[in-house]
Order: sequence, then C-alpha cells, then structure tokens
Amino acid sequence: MLGAAFFFSLTSAISKWLGREFHIVQLVFFRNIVGVVFIISSIWNRPLRQEGGKLGLLIFRGVVGTLSLYMLFYAIQTLGLGRASTYQYTYPIFLALFSWLLIGETLNGKEWMAIFVGFTGILFVFRPDLSSSLRDNALGLGNALLTAVSYLSIRQLGVVYDTRAIILSFMLSGIVMPILSMLVGTYYPMEHLDFLIGTFKWPENAWQWLGFLTLGLTALIGQRMLTQSFTYDKAGRVAAVGYSNILFSVLIGFLMGEAIPTLSMLTGMLLIITGGILVSLAKTKKA
Repeated sequence: MLGAAFFFSLTSAISKWLGREFHIVQLVFFRNIVGVVFIISSIWNRPLRQEGGKLGLLIFRGVVGTLSLYMLFYAIQTLGLGRASTYQYTYPIFLALFSWLLIGETLNGKEWMAIFVGFTGILFVFRPDLSSSLRDNALGLGNALLTAVSYLSIRQLGVVYDTRAIILSFMLSGIVMPILSMLVGTYYPMEHLDFLIGTFKWPENAWQWLGFLTLGLTALIGQRMLTQSFTYDKAGRVAAVGYSNILFSVLIGFLMGEAIPTLSMLTGMLLIITGGILVSLAKTKKA
C-alpha cells in the first residue's frame, strides 16, 4: 500500500508540473486515455462477466468521479500538494456520514467520534487567508465530497458489475467530459468556471509528452497496487497506511518549492488522519 500511496503522490506531483503549462481538463484527459488502453486490452483478453442492469448508476459514477478529479487537479494547482492531498483524504469521513444519511447504515459511538475528529481537522485546514481563497478551499473539499459519493455508488455497482467495467466507466467519462470541456472553452471561455472549462494545447517537446504518458502510467500503477492491497490485506490496515499519501505529498511539494505547512495545517492533517483511520478500522471490525 505504501507503493500505491507513493505512485498516487507522484501522479499529483506530475499534474502540478504539467499544470504550469496546460489546463487541468487536459491533464484529466491524458490521465485517462493512457489507462483506458490497458483496461480495454484486459477486457479483450478476458471478457467481462457480470449481471449488469444499473447503467444509469454506472454512468453517474463515471461523471462524479471525473468531476472529483477536476477538483483534485485544480486544488493541487491553487492550494498545493499537501493541502489538496489532505482534503482528498477526508473522503472516508464523508463516506461514513453519507452511508448513514443515504442508505441507512448505523454508526456506533466510535464512528461518530471519528467523524467529529475528522471535521475538527477540516476546520484547522480550512482557514482561507490572503494567499488561499475560500473558493479554492471549497473546491478542494468538494473533491472529497464527490469521491465519497463515487465510492458509495461503487458499493452498489460492485455487486452486479465487473470491477474493470466500473473503472472503464470512470476512464471513459474522464475522456469524453474533458473533450466537451475543451470544446466549450475554445469557443465560450468562462473564467468563473476555470476548474471545469479549459482549452487544449499541444505538447511542445518530448519532456511534455513523456510527462503526460507518465501521468497516466503512475495513476494506473497506483490503482493496481491499491486494488491488490485491498485484495490481500485487511481493508482497515490498507486504508490506514494509505494516509502516507499525505506525507509523500507534503515532502514532494516541499521539494517542488512549496512552503512548509503551518502549525494549524499540521494539526488539521493529524486530526484528519486520525479520524479517517478510526472510521476505516471501525468499518473493518463491523464487516
């Protein structure tokens, strides 16, 4: 799982580097177009075996997952790797809350305490100042909200769909939606929707082409490692180790010139990690 966390952090770092020259919707496009080649190849060699029947939910998962990726890449550019990654990993807290609100799962005292700890951490991190706007912080947190909704839908889809079909729906959405975003951005630019609408720019040299290829490959490798971890180890332990992504992101961000997190930021990170781990461990015990 440490390997998966590292590769996800590397994906974020590459997106930050490429984001200096290219719009985030183009990053989402290339991230998914590389991965979809491998998924389709896997399906070609080993056809899907599934019951199906929830096409609307499958499409919904793809759309919501793509929107969350838009917000993640945008947050990386505006808030930095450390804060964006911290917001991203609040999703287990929202997932527990949405499971209670939307599908009626019961939460015990420890889970409610974990949610409280996690939201306290969010308050420490969500401190817009002159260098970090309320809008940027809200979009960073929006990534976690949409990720939680996306994962909640996966619970329902996993019963009737092959895992590769669920991943493919996400990747296809991550190709189609950026194309639409770039078409709209070319003819009808909207500055107030810069996290959603952009333009296409051809890479100018071999390093940029290599960057886009690496962006897709590191995301694919990280996803594969994550899937293997959940297959062969306890979900709670995997989720706990997964929070090392925040540490990797902070370190890589520092190497890329980002400021060292403030005491308030570090406190928030610690509380969010604690709350997320407590939620994950509680879910594992109940299962």
